[in-house]
Amino acid sequence: MLVIRKNDFLDKLTPDDYTQLNILHNYVIANKDAYIYFDSRNLNKLYFVKQGYVKIGYVNEEGEEFIKDIVQPGDVFGQFTLEPGSLEGEFAQAHKADTILCAFTIADFQKLLSLRPDLAIVFSKKIGQKLRNLENRLVNLLQKDVRARLLYFFWSLAQQSSAGNEHKLLKIPNFLTHDDIARLTGTSRQTVTTLLNRFMDEGLLTVDRKNIVINNILLLQKEAKVG
Repeated sequence: MLVIRKNDFLDKLTPDDYTQLNILHNYVIANKDAYIYFDSRNLNKLYFVKQGYVKIGYVNEEGEEFIKDIVQPGDVFGQFTLEPGSLEGEFAQAHKADTILCAFTIADFQKLLSLRPDLAIVFSKKIGQKLRNLENRLVNLLQKDVRARLLYFFWSLAQQSSAGNEHKLLKIPNFLTHDDIARLTGTSRQTVTTLLNRFMDEGLLTVDRKNIVINNILLLQKEAKVG
């Protein structure tokens, strides 16, 4: 039970809530690279991530894979709008490591929210922030040049991890490949590699296989042209 409680939303549940949601039968471990769902046409679940990362994407008619997001611990995915049938074509896959999740049917989750209005408020704020992040990413893709776009991507990662620490060096576990970054920022892998080397030369950040190190979040914000 402690594993589930470490999620920033699920840790607010009471023992009665755990019984209501039948937690022990909704606890999921997805092995590295395993699909959590692929044909999501009839998906009626939402998932909370406790540990690991989940790649969200879709495959077009030509068989090309596109990444929409890479979900981190504490986040939610699946039918998070609580509207069945809105994810046709989407897939979710455990990314780079085994992933621990908790999955609920929409009906069970809605029943819980009706009994816990305070949780409904917390959940709505969480989803609102998620939608704002997606909107900001779209604006970033449309309005910024490649350099600013890539720096904005790392600034966004810093915002999710910094907990208000805007000045000091920040170290983030690196769960991304250069190809992941390229797909999420609408550029090429070669361009990502070239710009990362340039950013490291400029002292903005350092990226290796284990960590992303940001030397100064405020400087990164300025260089990323964050309004």
